[in-house]
Amino acid sequence: MQIAPNKVVSMHYTLTDENGETIDSSAGQEPLLFLSGAQNIIEGLDSALQGKVAGDSLKVEVQPEEGYGPIHQELIQLVPRDNFSGVEEIEIGMQFMAQTPGGQQPVTVIAIEEDGIMLDGNHPLAGKVLNFDVEIIEVREASEEELEHSHAHGEGGHEH
Repeated sequence: MQIAPNKVVSMHYTLTDENGETIDSSAGQEPLLFLSGAQNIIEGLDSALQGKVAGDSLKVEVQPEEGYGPIHQELIQLVPRDNFSGVEEIEIGMQFMAQTPGGQQPVTVIAIEEDGIMLDGNHPLAGKVLNFDVEIIEVREASEEELEHSHAHGEGGHEH
């Protein structure tokens, strides 16, 4: 069976950046399970997997536009230190939830300045070329429940 929209795919993957540094991997863990075409994984990877079958291995390079998008400079802002009252120590790399007009958004501390804290609301992988090394384990029909929920369920059809 080939990977196509509304098929459930089980795969192992290793994700590396432009320098070959591993960002994420399913090695030593359960394979990643997703519903193809349901935006469960980034668009560039899902589209590159279309037509593949169990047993296929491939390398996929995903550009930012089909990954986590470009870096949006307007999401990088200097905020006053007093916005962090109650937080004893702030370090680069810490993540917080910020209240925005669109709701809660995760932000990452990228710099500590004299006049405030520099926060980045972009996804940590925004603007990056992503390299996936993928092995397709299984492709199967999605159940009615998986289609209704727009995501794959694990062994026996249970949600995780």
